[in-house]
Amino acid sequence: MHIHILGICGTFMGGVALLARAAGHVVTGCDANVYPPMSTQLEEQGIRLTEGYDPSQIDLAPDLFVIGNAVSRGNPLLEAILDRGLPYVSGPQWLAEHVLAGRWVLAVAGTHGKTTTTSLLAWMLEDAGLNPGFLVGGVPQNFGVSARLTEAPFFVIEADEYDTAFCDKRSKFVHYRPRTAILNNLEFDHADIFADLAAIETQFHHLVRTIPAAGRVIANGREDSLKRVIGRGCWSELEWFNAPAQWHAEAGVSEAEAVFSLGGKELGRAEMPLAGSHNRENVLAAIAAARHVGVTPAQSIASLARFEGIKRRLELRGTEKGVRVYDDFAHHPTAIALTVGGLRRREPQGRILAVLEPRSNTMKLGVMKAQLPASLAEADAVFCYANDLGWDAAAALAPLEERARTYERLDRLVADVAACAQPGDHVLVMSNGGFGGVHQKLLDALAAS
Repeated sequence: MHIHILGICGTFMGGVALLARAAGHVVTGCDANVYPPMSTQLEEQGIRLTEGYDPSQIDLAPDLFVIGNAVSRGNPLLEAILDRGLPYVSGPQWLAEHVLAGRWVLAVAGTHGKTTTTSLLAWMLEDAGLNPGFLVGGVPQNFGVSARLTEAPFFVIEADEYDTAFCDKRSKFVHYRPRTAILNNLEFDHADIFADLAAIETQFHHLVRTIPAAGRVIANGREDSLKRVIGRGCWSELEWFNAPAQWHAEAGVSEAEAVFSLGGKELGRAEMPLAGSHNRENVLAAIAAARHVGVTPAQSIASLARFEGIKRRLELRGTEKGVRVYDDFAHHPTAIALTVGGLRRREPQGRILAVLEPRSNTMKLGVMKAQLPASLAEADAVFCYANDLGWDAAAALAPLEERARTYERLDRLVADVAACAQPGDHVLVMSNGGFGGVHQKLLDALAAS
């Protein structure tokens, strides 16, 4: 079968493309913005990419069009597909029918930490010899790709609550029918499609309703929102983490060491491969989920020593003249605060220069602008790229006083960061997009300074 994917360079749809290719399908695709790392992955797999959505792509004559949720009515190629009555399906539905059906699906849901927890869980199963398939909204360094198809019965998937497609406004994850589900956390996000937190809780409850009685829900006991979700009904086995009487993790003799326990009994200790207390929670949830498919907690804890991290999650992109430049996907105020705080704990020496692009749909709407100053409180300086925001970033960041600067031009931002940086500093770039290749531009500017 030849499938043509609209919105192929999104992290999810790019993963669908890799899985379809591995399953033997001919895969082509298009997107408005083609940039690494997804474009590189796809091209390496021999997947032909087209820039833009010109209706002439109809002439490729695929057997099926797979539509990503970034594609809306009014898109010229989508309109041509609809006008001609050509066959199409959403990405999550295609995945559910052609990849997930008949497999033991382990799904990781939550506002934050999905990519990290999914990557950890896939690695724990891999290190235990279970050879899982997976689809992650990032690139786990242990695998080098964001998606993989295997003959094994297990499939680990990052379960996103964003809507499915222009024609299906349910959350993506209701299509996945997991047997094991992690509910990592839940707070308000995606203000472009959800009116309030209660609307998101309803979608999470829809996910819980799809899990079989022999399945297992592993939920964060610190989250009142998840307690409300479970309170609406749960028909499966239920385990709580971040609960002293059940799954629990705490710092050991140092912040970098974690101690894991179940029911008050210590399971093991490990040096954390990722910074921050939130990553202890991510590891804990993954350990609990891996146990459901037979991986002992001791084996999962041992796997941490061989976990290599994820691209765009506090990823060190380079060092110039003693200044380290990191890349991170953080874009929600909670994630920003956790990322900055995690780096501060891991690297107590040297200043943190936060470089922020608030480009997610929620941030562009300005719904969470009031939370930004507090999320950046541990940064020594903030450089915000405010191009085409639609709200006054300088006013929003005013509580940070002289620590915060805003920019409409990327070249001026790069020049000022390079001029400000000193040996020993940490430049932390946070965006959920390509950010104009700012990481390499910063490294080049530092090298030239």
